[in-house]
Amino acid sequence: MSDCLAPLISCRYSTLYLVPLLFCLLIISPSFLYADEEFSFDLDEFEKKPLEWGGYAELKWEHMDINQGSAFARLNLFEDSISTLDRFTGGLQIDGHYAKGIISFNWLFNASAQQDDLGWSDMADIYEAYVSIKPAPVFTAGVGKKMYRWGKGYAWNPVGFVNRAKDPNNPEESLEGYITAEIDLIKSFSGPLRTAAFTTVILPVWRDVNEDFGELDNVNLAAKLYFLYRDTDIDLTWYTGNSRSTRYGLDFSGNLASNFEIHGELAYVPSQKSVILQDDGSSLIRKTEAFSYLVGLRYLSENDITSIIEYYHNDAGYTEEEMARFFQLVEDGESRFLASGSDVLLERARDMSQKGYAKPQPGRNYLYARFIQKEPFDILYFSPGLTTIVNLEDNSYSISPEIVYTGFTNWELRLRFSYLNGGIFTEYGEKMNSNKLELRVRSFF
Repeated sequence: MSDCLAPLISCRYSTLYLVPLLFCLLIISPSFLYADEEFSFDLDEFEKKPLEWGGYAELKWEHMDINQGSAFARLNLFEDSISTLDRFTGGLQIDGHYAKGIISFNWLFNASAQQDDLGWSDMADIYEAYVSIKPAPVFTAGVGKKMYRWGKGYAWNPVGFVNRAKDPNNPEESLEGYITAEIDLIKSFSGPLRTAAFTTVILPVWRDVNEDFGELDNVNLAAKLYFLYRDTDIDLTWYTGNSRSTRYGLDFSGNLASNFEIHGELAYVPSQKSVILQDDGSSLIRKTEAFSYLVGLRYLSENDITSIIEYYHNDAGYTEEEMARFFQLVEDGESRFLASGSDVLLERARDMSQKGYAKPQPGRNYLYARFIQKEPFDILYFSPGLTTIVNLEDNSYSISPEIVYTGFTNWELRLRFSYLNGGIFTEYGEKMNSNKLELRVRSFF
């Protein structure tokens, strides 16, 4: 693939005309949808090459209506009284794989820069860079920075003890890995137990090495035992170390039919730590045993609608009352600041938000649903979708319809609108924005 991303946005509001223009092009140029293609068959194309690489460049525009008066608008935009926020982001991701003999090297580079009404920010990071050696079919060893995706859940992974947390609104996006050393052992069988594999991961946490994983100056150990029994995938996972609490996990995935899959995860933490806000504004570290679990399904209907539905419970999350206590602190902090100029309570609320209350899905019970239809009414390259996340305790929710178009070679256009709704002192009712319109253009190479 050789296309490169050309500048598509020359001024702040030019993106508003991109979608209408795109549909006009489709109407006046039906050959985009129904043009004949010529196919060729070349055995050389199927030979594995030593070096393979690719990636994408993207431009993204977001327009948000600020939920003025909400807790997180008060915390994040207290000094900037704005009703809307426009943001432009440019991104680049490059991944690759090089193999020679029994040694292979994998990498993933990600960089982005964004400009919005509040200022400019940018980042560039190596998400993955690790070397693997495979001296025998049953044995692989590796070292370096690697991204892990343990677990069978689509939106959440309770058993992903060495994973980065996904964004349920974009769960398939690449995430930064951790610097680790690992060993994989795998064995195939001829009976009902078809495959067994064992993975061991050593994860150090030192200064400038995996610092955000947990407490410093520790070397942690994680393991995963995998079975393919008949047509069911099963994982047993385990983590121990002083950077985080010891934890145990189990997951499975199996097909009830060729178009109907079920999956689940269960994690147990004997001593889970979390920071809890008290009625008097002080905080304490709560230690308790915690279960978290997920059950879900994926179903493909006859008319090409893919449905993904998951229920997620997390004992370590905050209750509705605990979240309301935090929102009340923000309200009291603003009132005191306006009355006396003291920002002590607001700073306290900001500190508590960073310690857990502002994380995505901080509650205990959630329902996730995503529906995607491929090429409805035989409109080629066009896929509408709908994603919703519901907090089952306070009944607040987000709902995000979207359309994706891939009719131009190596290009993807996605238009998504997210609407957030909830009452006072509910999770989605207190988010910074009440809705968001997003246009993303990606060029793959």
